[in-house]
Amino acid sequence: MLDLHRLRLLRELAIRGTITEVATALNFAPSTVSAQLSRLEQEAGRTLLVSSGRKVMLTTAALGLVEHTNDMLAIMEEATAQLVDADSIVAGTVRLSMFQTSALAVLPGTLRLLATSHPGIRLEVAQREPEQALHDTWAGDFDIVVAEQYPGHAVPQLPDMLTTPLVNDPLRLAIPANLAHDVKQLTDAAGFPWIMEPTPAASRHWALQQCRVAGFEPDIRYSSADLQAHVQLIEAGQAVAILPGMLGGYRPPQVTWVQLDTAPQRHIFLAMRRASAGHPAVAAVASAIQRHAQDATQS
Repeated sequence: MLDLHRLRLLRELAIRGTITEVATALNFAPSTVSAQLSRLEQEAGRTLLVSSGRKVMLTTAALGLVEHTNDMLAIMEEATAQLVDADSIVAGTVRLSMFQTSALAVLPGTLRLLATSHPGIRLEVAQREPEQALHDTWAGDFDIVVAEQYPGHAVPQLPDMLTTPLVNDPLRLAIPANLAHDVKQLTDAAGFPWIMEPTPAASRHWALQQCRVAGFEPDIRYSSADLQAHVQLIEAGQAVAILPGMLGGYRPPQVTWVQLDTAPQRHIFLAMRRASAGHPAVAAVASAIQRHAQDATQS
């Protein structure tokens, strides 16, 4: 009889790549993970792992076990959701990943709604870059992820994930208010300092391409993943940037917005594992996020 706990460790190794990463993710010592995987090989009567330099590779037999483990874990997650659904009280811990601007714009209202409608739900929130967060949610680190997709930049398509659109968020050029008479289109901003998110963010690659298609190489003097820092530099008259409408914060940005020719939008959505979507607490959190997302973009 194969042990499901050890099979899960094998699945984690297939997802994360190294025994050290598995140990870190599950709060085990690496030696414990290695010992459990060795025990699994004995139970299976097959070679499951082979050394490849400093790493280990999964054999064909191991990859087959991983596929079956995915199915078994999904069934267990669905069974748990059905048991919880039989309860009259919606409660439990839901793990949510959000990127910065979605957290600023949507999270406070979501928390207020849940505190009133489902006080038994404990929401744990972490900030992750969207592509990494999608992978982590598929791997089981989170229950729900709020992610983004820029025009022409498709996010990874992961198996057994459900996605729900939240809002199409406008992307516009943001300039200091005193430049309103000088900058009427993207090419007019060619001579000014720019601020963008760090490489390899999809937003930076997309904005850079917009400038190049318009015929200029932007002078990127500042780099920050914090879009509130972008807003403050623009308000101070020190930079320009292409920013989304969903920014959050305590007040609307004091900037001048310039429409881009194609009126581009980023697509904001939430995603969750198909197996956990039926859990009442997960469904309640997803519903609360959807309720507040439409009101979160700047006019």
